[in-house]
Amino acid sequence: QLQLVESGGGLVQPGGSLRLSCAASGSTLANYNIAWFRQAPGKEREGVSCVSGSGATRVYADSVKGRFTISRDTAKKMVYLQMNGLKPEDTAVYYCAAEWGPYSTFCTVINTNGRYKSWGQGIQVTVSS
Repeated sequence: QLQLVESGGGLVQPGGSLRLSCAASGSTLANYNIAWFRQAPGKEREGVSCVSGSGATRVYADSVKGRFTISRDTAKKMVYLQMNGLKPEDTAVYYCAAEWGPYSTFCTVINTNGRYKSWGQGIQVTVSS
């Protein structure tokens, strides 16, 4: 089971940037698909981006395409979400999550049947002037 801890959130003005980090422990990242989800007040949790276990596939929600970039450092067991061009509607609690998928070439930002079993505690991102 992978343990996940997010960091890097905070308050930023519209148009600004933040980089979220997700520190993993307990296993190698190559065994897992890692995704970022977010949940705004009063809204359902939304998948933002994912990277497959092999690292070959990256998926982005339409709402963040061209603005957010997911990356990972397998040696450091870190996954990052670089967020540029932030908008007030990006305000949410952001979570990283892991799905078992050794060297997988597929990942999805839809948490079908609760495929993502391990979750971080979440971190607040607020975009406001």
